[in-house]
Amino acid sequence: MEELIAKKYIKALNAGSDLGEMSKISELFSVLSDSFANDKFVSIVVNPLVSAADKSAILLDAVKSAKSEKVNNLIKLLVEHKRINIIPALAKELKKDIANSTKTYEGVIYSDSDIDAKVITELSNGLNNKFNSTITLTFVKSDFNGIKVEVVGLGIEINFSKDRIDSQMIEHIIKAI
Repeated sequence: MEELIAKKYIKALNAGSDLGEMSKISELFSVLSDSFANDKFVSIVVNPLVSAADKSAILLDAVKSAKSEKVNNLIKLLVEHKRINIIPALAKELKKDIANSTKTYEGVIYSDSDIDAKVITELSNGLNNKFNSTITLTFVKSDFNGIKVEVVGLGIEINFSKDRIDSQMIEHIIKAI
């Protein structure tokens, strides 16, 4: 639900902004979104005993370095409509929107064994060519028995499981017998 509301605000922001301005706004909301990990901050901005003016002042003070009237108005609007809690969703959707506009995505490679940087680069280049985009992959060591590549922005998940390959080979041998 929050994502749908965030998309409406982003659509309004996009109407009067260029890509550079949207990137700055996205960075600003990403930082503001990180503040929601702090329990004290959350307890203040969601507390019904704290006035809307105080909440607005806190949030406007956090974004004053941007010197953007659009951001200030958006913050005031969010406070006025009691939608401060959608700021993390707004940051996430802004990031997705910019990624789709620039065709630049981030992906993750999961595996239980170490993967060489050269292989990561080759996988990235292959996906770049396949999807006509710029995809940056990072490696995360996990307990996945094989290799799994995820690019959430494009909705891509590719995996090669050693267990699945082994079971398919056994099935094939049994069928051949």
